[in-house]
Parts: sequence; C-alpha cells; structure tokens
Amino acid sequence: MCAAILIAGNACAQAYPAKPIRVLDGFPAGGSTDIVARIIAPKFQESQGQTWIVDNRAGAQGIIAGELAAKAPPDGYTLLMFTTTFTLHPAIYRNMPFDVTKSFVGVIQTSNITNVLAVHPSVPARTVKELIALAKASPGRLNFAAGGTGPQMTGELFNSMAGVKITHIPYKGGAPAVAATVGGEADLTFATMPTAISHIRSGRLRALGACTATRTMLMPDLPTIAEAGVPGYDAPNSVGILAPAATPREIVGKLQQEIARIVAMRDVQERLLAAGIEPSSMKPENFTEHIRAEVAKWNKVVKAAGIEPQTW
Repeated sequence: MCAAILIAGNACAQAYPAKPIRVLDGFPAGGSTDIVARIIAPKFQESQGQTWIVDNRAGAQGIIAGELAAKAPPDGYTLLMFTTTFTLHPAIYRNMPFDVTKSFVGVIQTSNITNVLAVHPSVPARTVKELIALAKASPGRLNFAAGGTGPQMTGELFNSMAGVKITHIPYKGGAPAVAATVGGEADLTFATMPTAISHIRSGRLRALGACTATRTMLMPDLPTIAEAGVPGYDAPNSVGILAPAATPREIVGKLQQEIARIVAMRDVQERLLAAGIEPSSMKPENFTEHIRAEVAKWNKVVKAAGIEPQTW
C-alpha cells in the first residue's frame, strides 16, 4: 500500500506540469516583476508545453497577490513573483495575512534591480563621502525622494549606517520620485536603475553609488556605496519566484532547474539587461535564507528610523 502511494506520488511529480501555471504578480503590468515573468513565460511554455499565465493583482505593496498565493494549493500551479518589498512587510505592518518566511518557499532568484543613489546636479557633492560630510555639516538641509516603501527603506538604511539624517519625501512611485529630483524638488533619490539611468546618462542626475554589494553590470564604473564610504552597505532589490510553503521538493526543484536554464539563455539575458534588470540565479535553499536575512535586516532599519508599524 505504502509503496503504491509512493509510486503514485513520484508519478505525479514526474508529470508536472500537467496544466497551466498561474504566476501572481502584486504589481502593475509593465513593472519590473511583470517584465521578468513575461520574458520567462514563452520559454517555459516552449519547453514544458504548459502556459505560464501572469496574473497581475496590483495593490497594497504586493500584499493582495501575496495573500492569494499563500492560500493557494501547494501543488506548483500557483506561484508568486517576489520582490524585496515583501521582506519589509513584517517590520511595517501588524497582523499581516501571511508570513513571507513561513508561508512560502523560495523557488529561485531570477534577477536583481539595482537601486542607485543619485543627486540633483546642484547638490555640491560628487562622491558619497562628500554627501555624508555635507549632511553632517548642515543637519536637516538635505532630503531624498522615494517612491514606495522599498526605496524609502534604502534611504533609511543609508541614514542609519552613515550616521546622517536626510529627510524622506514620499512620492507615489519611482518615476515621480526621479522626476522630482530631476526637477530640483528633491536633493537626491534612491531609485531603481531602470527609472534613473537615462537621466544619469544625460547629466540631469549625478550618480554617486550603487546600493548593492557588488557593482551593477549596467554601470560598471559606478562604485558601490560600500566602496564609496559606507562599508557593509547593501540594499538589494531582488526579483524571484516563491511557491506556497508545502509545495513538494520535487516540484520546487524542477521549477528552479528549468527557470535557471531559461534565465541563463543569452537572448533572455539580453532582454533583461535592455530593461535595466540584471539576471541572476540562486538555489531554492539559498534564496529562502536570503529572504529570512533580509527580513531581519529591515526590521532593524525600521526600528532605527523610528517608524511605527501600522495595522494591516
């Protein structure tokens, strides 16, 4: 009897996928997570013979999609596009409808979207060290534009580690925050490379540092903030795929292997880079640990910034 059950279970795992896969995305169509999902979709269907349906359920910083995915059957047919924003939720919201570290298992990190610290040309700082000196010499003088919780926390991490207080100015999205900095409404911004790179190249913004631990492939000559004056600074903006926590290991492994193969394709990497997204891959167990580490880090940043959690 037990042997029969095991054989049936193995057969089910081997048959996967036997129907279309729904990939929930908690952000609007055209956003970075959406771009990544839709680049993978046709390649997955071509090799696996099943449709990869991208289902945009935008709103509430991705929480609406996250709740749907957390409550879905753990059979590999409902997945969730992950972004670092999910690791901020435990620190800024009480009574969340899911726990990103317990409700999901990491399938794969597909890519990184580098954040960049960029200033308006009128700001008299050409390096991160000069910006820190300016902020310390004139407390309260500088402000930074941020569109959303992720960029805000990237700025608050800088404040905490650099020992400065640059005032956060909230905007409704990354593009408006960058536009405000280009227009001189804000002194600087922590923005994604896709939204800022054209303004940096045109000279309307001056890039001081990449917010990641390693240099960005898109601007390899730009030092990281850690290199440029704040040792240990790292605010990654990861994109990846999660599955409900009880999803069988065989299915998670098959998804990871196939998606990693797709992301490694030359034409896929070229399309990602053209969109300002850097391809990456990470094994499921490493990705899950990465998520846990990010949750712990951002919890400390939120407390240091004196931000009171809100009830969800």
